[in-house]
Amino acid sequence: MKIAMLARNANLYTHRRLKEAAEERGHQLDIIDTLRCYMNIATRRPEIYYNGEKLTGYDAVIPRIGASVTFYGTAVLRQFEMMGVYPLNESVAIGRSRDKLRSMQLLARDGVGLPVTTFAHDPKQTDEVLRLAGGAPIVIKLLEGTQGIGVVLADTDRSAKSVVEAFRGAGVNILLQEFIKEAGGTDIRAIVVGGKVVAAMKRTGAEGDFRSNLHRGGSAKVVKLTPEERATAVRAAKSMGLNACGVDMLRANHGAVVMEVNSSPGLEGVEKATGLDIAGKMIEFLEKNAKAGATKTKGKG
Repeated sequence: MKIAMLARNANLYTHRRLKEAAEERGHQLDIIDTLRCYMNIATRRPEIYYNGEKLTGYDAVIPRIGASVTFYGTAVLRQFEMMGVYPLNESVAIGRSRDKLRSMQLLARDGVGLPVTTFAHDPKQTDEVLRLAGGAPIVIKLLEGTQGIGVVLADTDRSAKSVVEAFRGAGVNILLQEFIKEAGGTDIRAIVVGGKVVAAMKRTGAEGDFRSNLHRGGSAKVVKLTPEERATAVRAAKSMGLNACGVDMLRANHGAVVMEVNSSPGLEGVEKATGLDIAGKMIEFLEKNAKAGATKTKGKG
């Protein structure tokens, strides 16, 4: 196969691993800087150009689109889809997962376990949404945040109100979520590929930090999932429509709750923690499924 990977930094561990895994299996993988692509949106003749050359002949595309370039990145990916190139994850599914509010609404619709989550526009409704979420301590999240950035733990109702009012005063959209104290600053990331959990790790936050993101100094080790956790991860991926993703869960007293579904999970932490070839699993999925025009949406939506 000839595979395009949309990625801004070819030197990141995940991108190097995907390229190695593809080439070990006899495929060609070209790393293409997403923001240097440009498109000719012509009737029945969609085209993508890169460094002055038209991109042709690709069987599959792996989108590694950073959160900060979601809008343009998904536009480029849609163009590939319209050209009949099979995506590891479709543009519509990536859009769903990147919108924290929409993703929570879809997960709730499909019966996936979630922390109590509230959302409002008017700062005057702060007392009510705090009450609905169970009161402090409470987690306040920016809708556009990533890698633990824009996530605040408010210990009291008074401090929560101050944070909410400050964010809303600045015109920033936020979610309020129940704080799962029993998780103890740890979470679980399950990697789902093709409707199956292929690896899982337990992440523990740096001392004094309730966030467990590895980017913020957390650590990771292999973990065995319960059948419920495994089923929750698979259902969350299906709800988003993602073929390959990381599902972040907390172990609450009432069962597994999903915090986020990541359409471009990093592989370094989970591969090193588990010793598994996750990049290879993703390439194998493309080998089995990549057919011209086989996207569910064919660029629609």
